[in-house]
Amino acid sequence: MLVADERTPLLYLVHRIPYPPNKGDKVRSFNILRQLARRHRVFLGTFVDHPDDVQYIDTLAEWCEEAKVIRLDPRTSRLASLRGLLTGEALSVPYYRSAALAEWVGRVVAREGITQAVAFSGPMAQYLDAPGLKRRIVDFCDLDSAKWTQYAGDHRWPMSWLYRREGRSLLAFERAAAARSEASLFVTDAEAGLFKAAAPEVVARVGTMQNGVDSDFFSPEHDFANPYPDGGPVLLFTGAMDYWPNIDAVVWFASELLPKVRAKHPDARFWIVGMNPAPAVQALAGEGVTVTGTVPDVRPYLAHADVIVAPLRIARGIQNKVLEAMAMARPVVISSAPATGLEAVSGRDCEIAHSGDEFVSRIFGLLANVSLRPTMGQAARQCVLNRYSWAAHLATLENLLDAPHHPNVSNDT
Repeated sequence: MLVADERTPLLYLVHRIPYPPNKGDKVRSFNILRQLARRHRVFLGTFVDHPDDVQYIDTLAEWCEEAKVIRLDPRTSRLASLRGLLTGEALSVPYYRSAALAEWVGRVVAREGITQAVAFSGPMAQYLDAPGLKRRIVDFCDLDSAKWTQYAGDHRWPMSWLYRREGRSLLAFERAAAARSEASLFVTDAEAGLFKAAAPEVVARVGTMQNGVDSDFFSPEHDFANPYPDGGPVLLFTGAMDYWPNIDAVVWFASELLPKVRAKHPDARFWIVGMNPAPAVQALAGEGVTVTGTVPDVRPYLAHADVIVAPLRIARGIQNKVLEAMAMARPVVISSAPATGLEAVSGRDCEIAHSGDEFVSRIFGLLANVSLRPTMGQAARQCVLNRYSWAAHLATLENLLDAPHHPNVSNDT
């Protein structure tokens, strides 16, 4: 590792405090932070949008030379985002707009002579216009504009109109941000391909940087006490439960698929483990369904579940929850949406279902075949070890930062 005064300064902008890595986007943003800190003096600009995360602000000093953390009240920001209806902007952009953060970015870039910047998530690209920045990389992760357009099809007017508008407006912002940046990254080739089709003017500067997983942390070698009371087989879903795709997934599973499972396995139990369960999720708790809310460590729940389920109907990119379960050597049943871009073989590394009935059938197969579960689990872990190392994937980012001239992004896809 280079000594501190030899590391180049770098601006890192993240829409949500990247520590602790306890939800999908924070797993990715934290691993990027940790990688960047090995070779750069990191100046982090970010928001904290949950009271539980305030306690971790000082922890950022382990990886950051300086951190500007803005408190974000989701209710106030939602009201502020409505300005977009008057300005024509995507609502997601003013949601993350802060004059204090913009002032800090301009000041720290000038003071430190920063020329390189990484923005995590599209809306943070609004801060990349500071004079002096020469190498700007936007990690869009997923094509959020397409996600909003997909939401529109699942809602009635007026929300369908609002979501469709957000999809159009956000795509315009994403295209403009990509045009001003030297590189744009997505979590899968499929997401990158969608953006290339929508933004042909920046095709050469669009690439892929896949998600990874900490296979030492998420390892079956750890010995965890069983968190489940005695009873029938446990079907487990994990994730942030205030996130609409997760809400939709568990509501659909509990209302339409679980009754079919319990018709054959009456003692089967569905556990929903994750922070901030929305009212629609809390309402599911009852016969055969448990909603935990925040837990200190998700790994015991993964380790002792019989089958992990990921019945997402709205998903963009490879899901960390899937990789973490696979790293823990657990059998996972995945719907086709989160399986897009996943380099795994259905029937060997996991089970991929293309309909609700097939999803139920795949669960039946795993519950009936006790010996198949550990075999598939071991194959799942090997798949993660072979294909989803953070070190290998994050090398893409470092190569883009190190490129002496205009980075060649398209070769990475």
